[in-house]
Amino acid sequence: MNSTILPGATIGVLGSGQLGRMLAIAARRMGYRVHTFSPEADTPTGQVADVEMTASYEDLDAVRAFARGVSVVTFEFENIPAATVDAVAEYVPARPSSSVLHITQHRLREKTFLAKAGFPVTAFRPIHSLDDLLRGLRDLGYPAVLKTAGFGYDGKGQSKITSPDEAGAALQALGDQEAILEAFVDFETEVSVVAARGHDGTLAHYGVIENTHQRHILDISVAPAAVSPRVARQAVEIARAVLEHLQVIGVLCVEFFLTREGKLLINELAPRPHNSGHFTVDACITGQFEQQLRAVCGLPLGATEQLRPAAMANLLGDLWQNGEPNWSAACAFPEVKLHLYGKRIPRPGRKMGHLTALAAGAEEASRLVRAARSALACTTP
Repeated sequence: MNSTILPGATIGVLGSGQLGRMLAIAARRMGYRVHTFSPEADTPTGQVADVEMTASYEDLDAVRAFARGVSVVTFEFENIPAATVDAVAEYVPARPSSSVLHITQHRLREKTFLAKAGFPVTAFRPIHSLDDLLRGLRDLGYPAVLKTAGFGYDGKGQSKITSPDEAGAALQALGDQEAILEAFVDFETEVSVVAARGHDGTLAHYGVIENTHQRHILDISVAPAAVSPRVARQAVEIARAVLEHLQVIGVLCVEFFLTREGKLLINELAPRPHNSGHFTVDACITGQFEQQLRAVCGLPLGATEQLRPAAMANLLGDLWQNGEPNWSAACAFPEVKLHLYGKRIPRPGRKMGHLTALAAGAEEASRLVRAARSALACTTP
């Protein structure tokens, strides 16, 4: 198969949320066509794609028909069944590969892979029974965090355990699912590195991003992060090594805990553009979605230089509880950019869009984006 896929070709996207939407916008700007595949219709990606195919990921005949109509397939989220990826790969390249997805879509496989490769991770134990959980709690101590091994995001499928009395209920709440127990980390801050690896093995990154969460959902990202040069170098070096070790073709985000002792621990991997990297669309020479496109199409990676400090604030469905947000009030901040995802129904905790603020300094960008988001709740005149 030709490793370079030139503008004019058709990009296939498995998944149809906001990440696929922003990838499709970048692809259209560069002259590519876009087909998207997911079980839902009138989706954020489908609204801007050339073709929206609606079928179950388990409908392999539909998956094969989708693959026959595109030149390469990439992903906008990692919880795609392995059989679906294998069906795609019968016809066109799937980037990143099915092996990368297989590892990163399952917390226990991911942590085991990272630990065996010598990367710094939180202490963990596999959990298949209540006896496993009680043994793990004795090993790791209290508090500890019990998580489903697969199909979890934004804090879903996890609970904090502070005493043995809570173990049974926590395990029961996960249902009959494989789980992982992780030691609780008393971290100073959470940071991430969004990086890309091209088909030729070249690497590019966007530096270290500082993240704060509310209700386990990313709330604010600020770049560059307020960390020491030593921590910044180490985070980038670890991220580079992870991409190399996984042989990623595409974009991958490494999320870290930074402990109070200044140690970096990998929390999670995301083999795709990431929420914390949304600022790159407005603040960098090449945004993360164009970079994903360049990587999966075999084109040279773009420059990642950040033109101005930036901060990104998520807009959740909670903002709609008193009616339509006051978009004019947010847009009255000239340094703030509005991104909405085209989702029809706002629900609490649902990511509906984001704001990005650019400023002379990271602290000022953070202040601006928070002020603009607060203005959304102001009553429309």
